[in-house]
Amino acid sequence: MSFRPARPVLSRASLVTASLTALAVLGLGACDSGSDTGPADAAGPSVIAPGKPGEDNRTLSAQDAEEQRADDDSPNSADVSYARMMIQHHAQALEMTGLVPERAASGQVRKLAERISAAQGPEIEAMKGWLHKHGEKETGGKHDHAAMPGMATEAQLEKLRAAEGKAFDQLFLKLMITHHEGAIAMATDVKSEGNNVQAEEMADDVVAQQTSEISRMRGML
Repeated sequence: MSFRPARPVLSRASLVTASLTALAVLGLGACDSGSDTGPADAAGPSVIAPGKPGEDNRTLSAQDAEEQRADDDSPNSADVSYARMMIQHHAQALEMTGLVPERAASGQVRKLAERISAAQGPEIEAMKGWLHKHGEKETGGKHDHAAMPGMATEAQLEKLRAAEGKAFDQLFLKLMITHHEGAIAMATDVKSEGNNVQAEEMADDVVAQQTSEISRMRGML
């Protein structure tokens, strides 16, 4: 008596790989004019998709597995937490840029602050809209500022508020570089832990915009 080994249970992240492999196999089969493939072969290899909590696993064709992944776009806790924290993170950046017009000496710093404000103000509104769209509140639980990477401490903000001229410019750039690096770290985390495509797109925008600005600020120090 022989036993047929059980099909492996594929995680959600591996469904796309399985789908691409299935398509490659089908392509090779189509090029073989001597083969006689039936309807069952045309369907491609099947995969076992983990069921939702309380539900059994399901056997899906490679195509169905890929379509299911595309349809499963519901935000998870990582997506929601990211949006809520980034709203607060961006708000501090706007607080810092708000000090620039009266305290900065450098025209470059002034232009940079305008660029940051112009980008992050609308991003805050976009994240608020995204939360409302998915039935989530803008705040949920208490997010400790100190736990968010890159956030300036109150003591650092007080020092920035008291600075003027070139001293202000240098401190502003140093704090904002760290602030941007923290935002990029948060965006990178949600890209690996989240599930929603729109949240990932917002994170991509943060990474692209703030990476460019970090490079510019380092050149200004």
